[in-house]
Amino acid sequence: MNAITLQLKPVIELTDEQFYLLCRKNPDVKFERNARGEIIIMAPTGGETGNYNAEIVIDFGIWNRQTKLGKVFDSSTGFKLPNGANRSPDVTWIKQERWEALTPEQREKFPPISPDFVLELMSPSDDLEKVQEKMREYMENNVKLGWLIDRKNRRVEIYRLGKEVEVLQSPIELSGEDVLPSFVLNLQHIW
Repeated sequence: MNAITLQLKPVIELTDEQFYLLCRKNPDVKFERNARGEIIIMAPTGGETGNYNAEIVIDFGIWNRQTKLGKVFDSSTGFKLPNGANRSPDVTWIKQERWEALTPEQREKFPPISPDFVLELMSPSDDLEKVQEKMREYMENNVKLGWLIDRKNRRVEIYRLGKEVEVLQSPIELSGEDVLPSFVLNLQHIW
């Protein structure tokens, strides 16, 4: 199943609170909203992709517990980007001081903050161009580092704020660079 996009304008224009309530009232459906206000109904991942997502989140969680530098989020967390989009990357990381600058109310709903890091792991049903568009949107909203992992083609696209996309074929590992100090993601179990 592919993602479905609903164009609600001009019939309905959901406020942030209404979008949040829509998501809460339909917990079995994963929604995103793009900057144009279109609602995207995301397909659930299959078993293989779900397992790889979980393994990657564990790697980030272990690193983050050791360094205590920020907060790690999984794909069920929605973020309100400055352009108005609500996105849920597969893995997200935010520096601790930036997270703490949010109010408790902002942290509870869809935090209005651009993450420092995002990772998207492609599912077999994902469209590469649409995921690349989402990665560009993250960068346009001041995400510092992003990884797009395409297991099927054994390639990784590295997105850095203000720089050209770097494409790696079958890398063994990825470095968190200066955004995720000392973090290294081993990709051997993903390929």
